Amino acid sequence: MGLLGALTLAAATLAGTAHAAAPAPPPAPATATAPGATPPAEFGTDWHDPLTAAPPVSRPATRSCRITLAEAQFRDFTPYRGTYAPPTGCGSDGWAKVVLRLEGKVKGRQYDRLGHLSLGGVEILRTSTPQPSPDGITWSVEKDVTRYRDTLARPQPVEMLIGNVVDDTYTGVIDVRVTLTFYAAEGRTGAAAAAATPDRVLALTTPDVTTPRNTERLLAEVYATGSGGGCEEYWYMTTPDAAPYSCKAADGPYREVRISVDGRLAGIAAPFPTVWTGGWSNPFLWYVTPGPRAFDVQPVLYDLTPFAALLNDGRPHRIEVSVAGVPAGQSGWSTPTNLLLWLDEGRPVVTGALTRHEQSEPEGSSRWTPGAEHRLDTVGGHDLTTAGYLDTSHGRVATTVTRAVRNTSVHRWTEGENRDALTATWTDEESVTRGRTTTRTARTYTMDGETTLGAGDRLRTVLSLGDRADTVTLHGGRTVGRVRLDDRYTGDATYTANVPRDQRHAVGTTTARHQVYGSEAGGGCYDRTVSTAQGTVTVDRRRC
Repeated sequence: MGLLGALTLAAATLAGTAHAAAPAPPPAPATATAPGATPPAEFGTDWHDPLTAAPPVSRPATRSCRITLAEAQFRDFTPYRGTYAPPTGCGSDGWAKVVLRLEGKVKGRQYDRLGHLSLGGVEILRTSTPQPSPDGITWSVEKDVTRYRDTLARPQPVEMLIGNVVDDTYTGVIDVRVTLTFYAAEGRTGAAAAAATPDRVLALTTPDVTTPRNTERLLAEVYATGSGGGCEEYWYMTTPDAAPYSCKAADGPYREVRISVDGRLAGIAAPFPTVWTGGWSNPFLWYVTPGPRAFDVQPVLYDLTPFAALLNDGRPHRIEVSVAGVPAGQSGWSTPTNLLLWLDEGRPVVTGALTRHEQSEPEGSSRWTPGAEHRLDTVGGHDLTTAGYLDTSHGRVATTVTRAVRNTSVHRWTEGENRDALTATWTDEESVTRGRTTTRTARTYTMDGETTLGAGDRLRTVLSLGDRADTVTLHGGRTVGRVRLDDRYTGDATYTANVPRDQRHAVGTTTARHQVYGSEAGGGCYDRTVSTAQGTVTVDRRRC
């Protein structure tokens, strides 16, 4: 029984599945260990409220004001709709930072559910929900949304949806409240904050878009998620049609998120292999500590500045996002996209040219080896380089963007899929040179797990996940900044399948460790470890 089959049986007996977003409440004090109570022998009807090891959003020491952006109870697929107006009394020089906070609660039985929040059509949050205990849980998500300053500066319609089903079996009503806290930009912080955020944010609601003619920097952010409960939720484990496995994809599991301008490839990226809180057939892995990014669905970022000169002609152009490897006509991927633009206030029209466009032949192949234990070996990769220049009011500025994505995986399973295992690595290396400044980012995502269905229908999942990134900034060849991220999760959980909740006798241990070193860590270092057993927090430790 593979992931899809096990998920089906789990649906009949487990409490819920969904998709979530962002850091949890502020961490425990930096006084090393904060052990919880002695864990029970197995899971009961209540467990610790969900939390992540990720750092809270830092806040400036300036005046602030808070507004409620949305407040709703989600029982079905009816979106919440409201209106937003910018706050007053938060400083005349704009905002140094804007922090979004979602607070949720749910009890009973429910799946994890994917949610989104948009402002004027611009998606500012993509999240998923944890699965509830019968006695109920609360959780929170924080996100820095300062980059949407342009959208936040004007009244906007608000739309939020966490699609849900409530019936006699799945009883959990998802109750959420979302607030925005605005921190005043005082003194020099106003100008610095404004320079770091885009002047214009456009939602890519249709492929045809006309950008301002004085655009001098252009980024696209794509909230790419494979979800929906079908095979694309587990895209990294799909197999070619010939292989005897429950989830099929003609070309195997290689996926790549692409963006194009007027039909020409403009950006490539490796998708993050998000595991939602019902993932790998075992909700007991995620009740307290979700996997990396499950509570904070981060967008893929592309630097499209080499194409700015082409887009600055005042005509509409087609900007489209696709996911390579998805079988034709198959649903399961969502790719809402925003364009972030910086404008040259010194010129009404910025001209230039795209000077270089080179790509390797995309690779993505799988080799199936049949046997008592089937094996699928997958390799894939792609390289892209684009370059261009713009004649701005402050001189000619050249931009070169290179990106290389790679994926290797080994998938093993037995007949009937009672044993199902995957070891996979994705790398996404990017270099952006703009003028004399170069930023290099090396991202690595890892997944190593196995699900087995053994004697007495005991289903066990052992899983390790990794989200790592190393970003170096150079100016004139000299290193001026570096940030390292290392977010790791390990879990081991077992329960009896095909029985009512009170007969599952579930046990599970998890550890999440989130480390950040560099300028984004607030003081240069952040290191937090959270461990659990049977839903009880046993370790909550800060090392920095």
